[in-house]
Amino acid sequence: MAVTNPECAPVRFQRANFVVANLDRALSFYVDVLGFEVTYRQGHNPDSYSIDLFEIPAGAQLGFAILSLPGQPRVMALTEIAGIDLPPSQHPRRAALVLEAGDPDQVAASARELGLQVYPAEVLHTHDGRTGREIGIVDFDDNLVLVYRIG
Repeated sequence: MAVTNPECAPVRFQRANFVVANLDRALSFYVDVLGFEVTYRQGHNPDSYSIDLFEIPAGAQLGFAILSLPGQPRVMALTEIAGIDLPPSQHPRRAALVLEAGDPDQVAASARELGLQVYPAEVLHTHDGRTGREIGIVDFDDNLVLVYRIG
């Protein structure tokens, strides 16, 4: 594949995005528990490209937040779809956010305090023979976040 701009790779990961029903409630987990920082926040934009992409029905109100971690700018986004009842997520889940955490047990405890579903910790075996721990957490909107620590 030819690269038209030699300074730009053919593909560069920018960010993941989860849909949420209440942005402030979601931020209580992503900011207060996981340590993300809100880099940018926008209210409803009736001309948003996201309306078509996410097939959002008329009458819904959109909100949007871009989140960063130290040294990792704008790696996560939350798109709020308010004013309508969001249908339940289909299972099996089709996506997850995977995060290395300094203290997965503290993250899990803080998530439990918010009333979130936290799966029991499991031993993690990496492809290169290392071991660690991983814990699954389901956010307020049934989005799966997996936190892990090697060693």
